[in-house]
Amino acid sequence: MRRPLLVAAAALAAVCSPAQASDQWLAVREISLEFEAGSPLDFSSFLPNGTIDADHRLVAGAGGRLAFAKSPDKPERMLCASLAWSPASGGFPDHETADRYARQLAMRGYNLARLHFVDGSLMFGRDRDFDFDPETLDRVHYLLAALKKNGIYWMMDGLSSLRGVYGGFDDRWDDGGNLKLELFIDERAFDHWKRMQETILGRVNPYTGVAPIRDDALAVVILANENGMEFDTVVHDRPGKPPYDPQLAKPFNVWLAKRYGSTETLARAWPDLRPDETIEARSVALPADRYVPAPRLRDLQAFFTETEEATTARMSEVLRRLGYRGLISNYNNWPTVQASLSRRGLEAVTMNTYHDWVSGYAPGSKTTQVSSIADGVNYIRMIAATRWLDRPFLVSEYDHLFWNRYRYEAGLAMPAYAALQGWDALCRHGHGPIVLSYGEPFPHKKAMLPYAIALDPVARAGETLSALLYRRGDVATSAVTVPFAVRGEEDLSDDMQAREPERLTDLALVGRIGLEDVNRLGDVPAVKQPRQQDSEGILGSLRQSGALSDENGTSIDTGIYQSSTGEILLNRFAGQLRVVTDKTEAAAFSTLREPIDLGLLRVERADGNGLVALSTLDADGGLARGRRLLLIFATDAQNTGMAFRDTEEKVIEDFGRLPVRLREGYVDLTLARTAKNWSVSPVGLDGGKVHAPVAQGTGDVAFRLSNNGPFGPTTYFLLELR
Repeated sequence: MRRPLLVAAAALAAVCSPAQASDQWLAVREISLEFEAGSPLDFSSFLPNGTIDADHRLVAGAGGRLAFAKSPDKPERMLCASLAWSPASGGFPDHETADRYARQLAMRGYNLARLHFVDGSLMFGRDRDFDFDPETLDRVHYLLAALKKNGIYWMMDGLSSLRGVYGGFDDRWDDGGNLKLELFIDERAFDHWKRMQETILGRVNPYTGVAPIRDDALAVVILANENGMEFDTVVHDRPGKPPYDPQLAKPFNVWLAKRYGSTETLARAWPDLRPDETIEARSVALPADRYVPAPRLRDLQAFFTETEEATTARMSEVLRRLGYRGLISNYNNWPTVQASLSRRGLEAVTMNTYHDWVSGYAPGSKTTQVSSIADGVNYIRMIAATRWLDRPFLVSEYDHLFWNRYRYEAGLAMPAYAALQGWDALCRHGHGPIVLSYGEPFPHKKAMLPYAIALDPVARAGETLSALLYRRGDVATSAVTVPFAVRGEEDLSDDMQAREPERLTDLALVGRIGLEDVNRLGDVPAVKQPRQQDSEGILGSLRQSGALSDENGTSIDTGIYQSSTGEILLNRFAGQLRVVTDKTEAAAFSTLREPIDLGLLRVERADGNGLVALSTLDADGGLARGRRLLLIFATDAQNTGMAFRDTEEKVIEDFGRLPVRLREGYVDLTLARTAKNWSVSPVGLDGGKVHAPVAQGTGDVAFRLSNNGPFGPTTYFLLELR
């Protein structure tokens, strides 16, 4: 079943041509997007959410994996709904809508929700510190209760907004304010954060009868979102300003005095120390350029690491004294060596990552329009190398952003590799992962936008596939683990931006990778310090030890990577990613010269790039025996009237308006099964309506699948074999 996958991929590596996409766009007709119970897209029958109680509190179980308190040896995968609402996207819903929304999340396979920027919402339009909007606070409490009722756990930020809950600001979702940096060096800022936890998380929720901080549903607290000291200075970097906030100079000088004792000793370590800089006078300057390697930058990294570790300990103690028993995380972005050292003491690691990051919504905002497969899904490998192997790892944010035309890749790549790595939670970032209907009267709901996956049929198709590949467990976790040895501060270099090299992170496409204390390595193939090895050498060691089969088809020179499980194959040069498991077969492709033979499913031809996936919906069988199979076919989507400043559609001029339009496309498919009768029926984007068949037959299963159906375009189809 695996062999055709390798043979076809190798042939495609030699020569391939771009798929020729249609230039026709089809307007989506659905308005309501609420699923009906029992529809093909209602996964609650085979992905049920249970009762949240003390026995089912999420803990760090065996092997550092998330598990229920009563069954710590059984890992639990959490598919996370990002709830990053603001007034521009509609804010927190009223009670009736919250009940409907939480139920819809459960039907679609979500069992964890991340509440982001709660502080900004509570303080929107408020002039006095800690003067929370009472209606918003009530809605937050009710939503938490509705989520818990539907078996959905919570992940929350202790701080999202740079403004905290200070009154009198209208830029709470922007980069105004300096609270995140001040937390490390200003007691007043730390006290402000402490009171935030007491008044937001520590206040009794009238709908559950317990404060969120003591609720079994609160699984993870990220002390402050994206709170690394180096990253915060990058956020506030402006032309003409020094790269590092002057507030850091005094504590840095105090740290240098403890480290070196005298200016004479410091001068031996820093060749560029000026005569007017002395430890005694506390006049040593911060680095003038963060991108020019120097010993000064190396010591600043060590200062950041010690300060960040100490601040995390203080913040954690605040939560513990309030009665919190869940997991605590911090510094959930920035994949540098320094940041990884700051995360080494955390109970859980959380990370954010993006492919083709977009800076905003203003005309002139840019995307690169490049494929993530072409760079070996670097945005996934990058965070794989920040994981500490002995504790839970949660992706708190990720996306392959709209309007990149290859974003269908994310719905296959991220859940497949997250499952291969054995990660514990997966959260595709957005204002919300779903909407109940198109046409809501809010600025960020009037058109598809970056960081707003709910309106995008391509992103929604990917989230549907994630529920199957990742949460259901269609893709297996690798038994091969390659530790990346960590010694400690001596791993820092003069380069503030140093991270794990890409020539080694590609091991994440074959097996599990992550950081490990050098003293715990044992006698296993590992990436040692200093990082002078390459992936070929490590793969050779894995094969020699028997950990990796000799039949594994990974060939770095030709850009082919096969997972140790045999289920995932990435071909960088052909622009293809394939997944073959007992329950799902899928392919994402930017080129298609030859048919893609996945085993049971064969993609004979296509008129453009896209994603095709076939998954069983039957609880007691795989694709070889299943009778109800879900077909996903995703191409691209844009808004009506969307306009660009360039022919390559990299620079936005106008995002346009609803209705959303899907790029017309087709694929010719065959299935290596026969049936007395078979049929293919479009399923509406509302998930409830199974329309009349568009293809049917007897015996061999072969058909052309077009997303331009008689009832409007869709990404979902039901294949039934009887």
